[in-house]
Amino acid sequence: MMKKEILMRGQTASGSTETLEFSGMQIENKNMAYMMTEFTLYPSTNIGGANEEVCATVTAGKTAITPTDPDFSNEALIGSALLGLHGDQSKPTDSLSVVNDTYRITQNLILMVQETSGASTPVNWQCRFKAVKMNDAEMAANNFKQYTISDGS
Repeated sequence: MMKKEILMRGQTASGSTETLEFSGMQIENKNMAYMMTEFTLYPSTNIGGANEEVCATVTAGKTAITPTDPDFSNEALIGSALLGLHGDQSKPTDSLSVVNDTYRITQNLILMVQETSGASTPVNWQCRFKAVKMNDAEMAANNFKQYTISDGS
Protein backbone atom coordinates (compact mmCIF):
# COMPACT_ATOMS: atom_id res chain seq x y z
CA MET A 1 0.00 0.00 0.00
CA MET A 2 1.23 3.48 -0.87
CA LYS A 3 2.22 5.64 2.10
CA LYS A 4 0.19 8.86 2.44
CA GLU A 5 3.29 10.81 3.46
CA ILE A 6 7.01 10.13 3.12
CA LEU A 7 9.80 11.79 5.08
CA MET A 8 13.30 11.41 3.64
CA ARG A 9 16.29 12.79 5.50
CA GLY A 10 19.99 12.37 5.63
CA GLN A 11 23.45 13.90 5.78
CA THR A 12 25.37 14.29 2.55
CA ALA A 13 28.97 15.35 1.93
CA SER A 14 29.37 18.78 0.36
CA GLY A 15 29.41 18.56 -3.44
CA SER A 16 27.84 15.09 -3.43
CA THR A 17 24.53 13.71 -4.64
CA GLU A 18 21.97 11.29 -3.24
CA THR A 19 19.22 9.40 -5.04
CA LEU A 20 15.80 9.82 -3.48
CA GLU A 21 14.20 6.45 -4.24
CA PHE A 22 10.63 6.39 -5.52
CA SER A 23 10.97 3.50 -7.99
CA GLY A 24 10.50 0.92 -5.23
CA MET A 25 7.38 2.56 -3.79
CA GLN A 26 4.32 0.44 -4.13
CA ILE A 27 1.76 2.36 -6.16
CA GLU A 28 -1.75 1.13 -5.38
CA ASN A 29 -3.07 2.21 -8.76
CA LYS A 30 -1.76 3.84 -11.91
CA ASN A 31 -3.00 7.33 -11.02
CA MET A 32 -1.00 7.87 -7.83
CA ALA A 33 2.10 10.01 -7.39
CA TYR A 34 3.86 12.13 -4.78
CA MET A 35 4.40 15.86 -4.47
CA MET A 36 7.16 17.58 -2.52
CA THR A 37 5.79 19.67 0.35
CA GLU A 38 8.93 20.54 2.33
CA PHE A 39 12.67 20.94 1.74
CA THR A 40 14.79 21.94 4.74
CA LEU A 41 18.53 22.21 5.41
CA TYR A 42 20.42 22.19 8.71
CA PRO A 43 24.15 22.51 9.48
CA SER A 44 26.12 19.51 10.75
CA THR A 45 28.94 20.98 12.83
CA ASN A 46 29.78 23.87 15.17
CA ILE A 47 26.20 25.10 15.34
CA GLY A 48 26.09 28.61 16.79
CA GLY A 49 29.77 29.26 16.29
CA ALA A 50 30.18 29.10 12.56
CA ASN A 51 29.71 31.24 9.52
CA GLU A 52 28.25 28.77 7.13
CA GLU A 53 26.22 28.74 3.98
CA VAL A 54 24.71 25.52 2.69
CA CYS A 55 22.48 25.00 -0.32
CA ALA A 56 20.83 22.08 -2.06
CA THR A 57 18.67 21.16 -5.02
CA VAL A 58 16.31 18.31 -5.86
CA THR A 59 15.83 17.48 -9.52
CA ALA A 60 13.86 15.04 -11.66
CA GLY A 61 16.34 15.23 -14.54
CA LYS A 62 19.13 12.89 -15.60
CA THR A 63 21.76 14.93 -13.79
CA ALA A 64 21.88 17.02 -10.64
CA ILE A 65 21.45 20.78 -10.80
CA THR A 66 24.28 22.60 -9.05
CA PRO A 67 22.84 24.17 -5.88
CA THR A 68 25.08 27.24 -6.17
CA ASP A 69 23.59 28.05 -9.60
CA PRO A 70 19.90 27.02 -9.62
CA ASP A 71 17.93 27.94 -12.73
CA PHE A 72 14.21 28.20 -11.92
CA SER A 73 13.34 28.03 -15.62
CA ASN A 74 14.61 24.42 -15.68
CA GLU A 75 11.49 22.22 -15.39
CA ALA A 76 13.54 19.44 -13.79
CA LEU A 77 14.23 21.58 -10.70
CA ILE A 78 11.71 20.52 -8.05
CA GLY A 79 13.29 22.07 -4.96
CA SER A 80 15.98 24.54 -4.00
CA ALA A 81 17.03 25.43 -0.45
CA LEU A 82 19.56 27.77 1.16
CA LEU A 83 20.67 28.19 4.77
CA GLY A 84 23.09 30.90 5.90
CA LEU A 85 24.41 30.98 9.49
CA HIS A 86 26.39 33.80 11.03
CA GLY A 87 28.46 32.85 14.09
CA ASP A 88 28.76 36.42 15.39
CA GLN A 89 25.00 36.43 16.11
CA SER A 90 24.72 40.06 14.89
CA LYS A 91 23.30 38.94 11.56
CA PRO A 92 20.11 36.93 11.22
CA THR A 93 20.08 33.38 9.96
CA ASP A 94 18.91 33.17 6.36
CA SER A 95 16.73 30.22 5.45
CA LEU A 96 15.06 29.98 2.06
CA SER A 97 13.27 27.11 0.38
CA VAL A 98 11.41 26.97 -2.92
CA VAL A 99 9.40 23.83 -3.73
CA ASN A 100 7.51 23.05 -6.93
CA ASP A 101 4.49 21.36 -5.35
CA THR A 102 2.77 21.04 -8.73
CA TYR A 103 5.31 18.48 -10.01
CA ARG A 104 3.98 14.92 -9.60
CA ILE A 105 6.73 12.45 -8.71
CA THR A 106 6.69 8.83 -9.86
CA GLN A 107 10.41 8.27 -10.45
CA ASN A 108 13.66 8.69 -8.52
CA LEU A 109 14.99 12.18 -7.84
CA ILE A 110 18.53 13.51 -7.43
CA LEU A 111 19.51 15.63 -4.42
CA MET A 112 22.74 17.63 -4.49
CA VAL A 113 24.19 19.64 -1.57
CA GLN A 114 26.97 22.21 -1.34
CA GLU A 115 28.60 23.99 1.61
CA THR A 116 29.93 27.27 0.18
CA SER A 117 31.92 28.89 3.00
CA GLY A 118 34.96 26.71 2.29
CA ALA A 119 34.61 24.39 5.29
CA SER A 120 33.31 21.46 3.19
CA THR A 121 31.21 20.14 6.07
CA PRO A 122 28.39 17.70 5.35
CA VAL A 123 24.85 19.03 5.02
CA ASN A 124 21.78 17.71 6.87
CA TRP A 125 18.64 17.76 4.75
CA GLN A 126 15.00 16.77 5.04
CA CYS A 127 12.32 16.38 2.35
CA ARG A 128 8.64 15.67 2.91
CA PHE A 129 6.35 14.23 0.23
CA LYS A 130 2.58 13.73 0.15
CA ALA A 131 0.64 11.18 -1.91
CA VAL A 132 -1.72 12.62 -4.53
CA LYS A 133 -4.30 11.03 -6.79
CA MET A 134 -4.67 12.08 -10.41
CA ASN A 135 -7.33 11.42 -13.04
CA ASP A 136 -6.40 9.69 -16.32
CA ALA A 137 -5.80 12.95 -18.21
CA GLU A 138 -3.56 14.34 -15.44
CA MET A 139 -1.59 11.09 -15.34
CA ALA A 140 -1.08 11.10 -19.12
CA ALA A 141 0.13 14.72 -19.05
CA ASN A 142 2.38 13.92 -16.08
CA ASN A 143 3.93 10.91 -17.82
CA PHE A 144 4.66 12.99 -20.93
CA LYS A 145 6.19 15.79 -18.84
CA GLN A 146 8.40 13.33 -16.95
CA TYR A 147 9.49 11.73 -20.21
CA THR A 148 10.53 15.08 -21.70
CA ILE A 149 12.38 16.08 -18.52
CA SER A 150 14.12 12.87 -17.49
CA ASP A 151 14.18 10.61 -20.56
CA GLY A 152 13.81 12.79 -23.61
CA SER A 153 16.47 15.41 -22.93
